[in-house]
Amino acid sequence: MKSAVKQGIIGAVMGFIMSFAMNYFLFPVPVTIFGNALGNGMSGFLSGFMGGFIGLLAYLRTIKKKEQMVSNLKKST
Repeated sequence: MKSAVKQGIIGAVMGFIMSFAMNYFLFPVPVTIFGNALGNGMSGFLSGFMGGFIGLLAYLRTIKKKEQMVSNLKKST
């Protein structure tokens, strides 16, 4: 679980920085540039965290299933 949270935070920070920088320097559409960048940075933060966290959980679930299959094969032989 610690690894999932750590990977999620890493993805969240990367998403926040990329989204913030892109919206601040490249796409200043709304009335205030900082407001747009901050809003998109927060959405990048959340999406990066959720992507990293869910991806890692899915990976761990797959590994657990494989370990169970191997242990079942060893028991049957």
